[in-house]
Amino acid sequence: MSFHTGLGWSALVVLPLLIAIGVAASRYAGLRHDRGIVTAALRAVVQLAAVGVVVGFALQHTIGAIAFVLLMFVVATVTSTRRLHQTAVIPGQWAYCAAAIGSGAFAVLLLLILPGVVPRNPASILPMGGIIVGGAMTATTLAGRRVLSEYATRYGEFEAGLSIGLLQPDAFKLVVGAVAGDALLPALDQTRTVGLVTLPGAFVGMVLGGASPTQAAALQLVVLLGLIAAEALAILVLTELLSRSHLPDGRTVQA
Repeated sequence: MSFHTGLGWSALVVLPLLIAIGVAASRYAGLRHDRGIVTAALRAVVQLAAVGVVVGFALQHTIGAIAFVLLMFVVATVTSTRRLHQTAVIPGQWAYCAAAIGSGAFAVLLLLILPGVVPRNPASILPMGGIIVGGAMTATTLAGRRVLSEYATRYGEFEAGLSIGLLQPDAFKLVVGAVAGDALLPALDQTRTVGLVTLPGAFVGMVLGGASPTQAAALQLVVLLGLIAAEALAILVLTELLSRSHLPDGRTVQA
């Protein structure tokens, strides 16, 4: 088995330098992510090394590819739950994250795979699943943290809404509805600027793999629109569930 990466020895110098730049920028700007950058980089090295072996098996069997996508979903749920937990503790938070990520990601994946928009084989299911689940996770995390932070900041308005007879979901969405959509901005901006500012991974990967630019562009369009749909559904589901949950006193939430 060959472990040659094709990066060359220069990567041993440049990659640590990239981490150092990230840490230095975080420390200088007071972002408080110094340790997180290092930890994320080290985890990425270990996880990608291990995943490379598993993916080799998953790409040979449809069941293996589906199982790996489900594993991605579980990890995504845990990750989003931990992030939201840092802002507020709400009973059943993990279930809300699972419902948001799952509804967005799996609805889109089924819509793409079952009719054959993307080939029904492991080589398509696995990367597409990873992209869509990852996008739904990011949207869930961003929306949850932004919504809960806004709820804390404008808790007085939430109470005022209840006092004039609004139901809790209506009062909650009145306060946070305008900011929940911020979580969709990265996907929207990526789609608006594709080909002008960015050349996303699916496009570049297909071109490097020998596909024509037209084929690569068609697949990238599917990916981008799938991400928007999955993330929008995830934000919708999470906001609806939070609006009906047993909300903590907004004064105890970390704004």
